[in-house]
Amino acid sequence: MDIIRVILAIFIPPLGVFLQEGLGKHFWINLILTILGYIPGIVHALWIILRR
Repeated sequence: MDIIRVILAIFIPPLGVFLQEGLGKHFWINLILTILGYIPGIVHALWIILRR
């Protein structure tokens, strides 16, 4: 399942974070980062998904 989340994090970062964490603070942070810049959104999403 992590591979699917990583692939989604590359194409749609907030969706990858949503699948990992739900509608918590990390989702909203990632949504804002993705709006401000696509690359920061990807980096944050990957960090959230792979930090385990």
